[in-house]
Amino acid sequence: MEVWLAILLLVVVAVVCVGAGFFVGMNHRKKVAEAEIGSAEQEAKRIVSEALKTAEAKKKETILEGKDELHRLRNESEKEIAERRREVQRQERRIQNKEEALDKKLENLEAKEENVAKRLKAAEEKMLEADSIKKSQFEVLERISGFTAEQAKAMLLNQLDEELTHEKAAKILDYESQLKEESEKIARKIISLAIQRCAADQVAESTVSVVPLPNDEMKGRIIGREGRNIRTIETLTGVDLIIDDTPEAITLSCFEPVRREVARIALEKLISDGRIHPARIEEMVDKARREVEHTIKQEGERTIIAAGVNNVHPELVKLLGKLRYRTSYGQNVLNHSLEVSYLAGMMASELGLDPTIAKRAGLLHDIGKALDHEMEGSHIELGVEVCRKYKESEAVIHAIHAHHGDIEPRTIVACLVQAADAISAARPGARRENLENYIKRLQKLEEVASSFDGVESCYAIQAGREIRILVKPEVINDEAMIPLSREICKKIESDLEYPGQIKVNIIRESRAVNYAK
Repeated sequence: MEVWLAILLLVVVAVVCVGAGFFVGMNHRKKVAEAEIGSAEQEAKRIVSEALKTAEAKKKETILEGKDELHRLRNESEKEIAERRREVQRQERRIQNKEEALDKKLENLEAKEENVAKRLKAAEEKMLEADSIKKSQFEVLERISGFTAEQAKAMLLNQLDEELTHEKAAKILDYESQLKEESEKIARKIISLAIQRCAADQVAESTVSVVPLPNDEMKGRIIGREGRNIRTIETLTGVDLIIDDTPEAITLSCFEPVRREVARIALEKLISDGRIHPARIEEMVDKARREVEHTIKQEGERTIIAAGVNNVHPELVKLLGKLRYRTSYGQNVLNHSLEVSYLAGMMASELGLDPTIAKRAGLLHDIGKALDHEMEGSHIELGVEVCRKYKESEAVIHAIHAHHGDIEPRTIVACLVQAADAISAARPGARRENLENYIKRLQKLEEVASSFDGVESCYAIQAGREIRILVKPEVINDEAMIPLSREICKKIESDLEYPGQIKVNIIRESRAVNYAK
């Protein structure tokens, strides 16, 4: 118990001691802090005092600088105002001088206007006087000549018209002869070079084919029992088989050359095979048709390679190959097209043009003839339609459209194709026509020439290459012969179809006949 009391007393004494020490420490720190605060306040007062003094000095310095700047700006503005005043005064003096000059000019102008008005008045008086003198002179001239002014004017115009007509005809004749000589010389050279470089054989085609037979016994086998074999062949091919007394030969007749070629190949296969009956005939006709189609394709490809033409649509290639079996006046159309392509390309080269389009147009110009047996329309219309369908160029289509003069040729290529077509068709042996058509063409040519006024007689000579026309001298004078020849040429071109060209030769002569008795 005493121990516990002792411990408790010790604890109490310790607590009292700690509290006393803390109190003493607090008083000491308080005194130190108060001393530091007092010194800080004094330092702050000193800093504020110095700052006030510095600010007062800065203020005075700034005020002095502002006054100096204000004085400088005032001086500059006064100088600028003075300069502007002097400039304004100079401008005012210039304006005043200009106004004075304008006033003087206005005075001079008014004086000139008055002078011009006086002169105009005098001129009007002189014009009236001149009109009266002119009128009196016209009256004197009309009285002397016996013509009125209108009659004299009409007479002079008539005389002038006659003189101009004569001079115009003479000029036209001179220019035409000169141009004709030069153009014929150049054209003859170009065409002759093209023809020399394109030497093509001409072989006439016919509408019949002859199939040789090993013996006459084969004719009976081809006819078959009660004619069933020959009827089958004719039905499948559309070709007439002519079996006559010709030894060891059968004639195939058809205006469609493709069908005739199919029938010929099929018949040759049947003859070599020996088995001739309707089923075998049908099989051989199918094989022959496929073979002909293959040949058509090969011929088309060979043709475009030979012509040097690229990027032709496959359908156009087939149509070109089909022209191998198409003829026109006995001339093979494919060979003719290839020849026109060569000629047009050569002439284009001679003229310094690109021959590519000319060769292409020449090759395709008769492409419509591969379709005119199957579709309605002329070969020109069909050719234009099919080439437009397969995206040929407008230059090629126009050349096709114009190569027979259906439309006026607008390009040099169209003219070249037209000329090449005429050259190829007009070459000796290229085409044939029967006597009846030939005579009709000559009669029509003479009828066209006789239909014009003033024509006394006319004669077609040189196989229709020239029409010689005799005119009445009292109706047609020398000046009227040139226009008449042009009109006759236009009429022939529009009404007739003919190969090559026709020379129109007009003859005018005066005769005086009398008898001595």
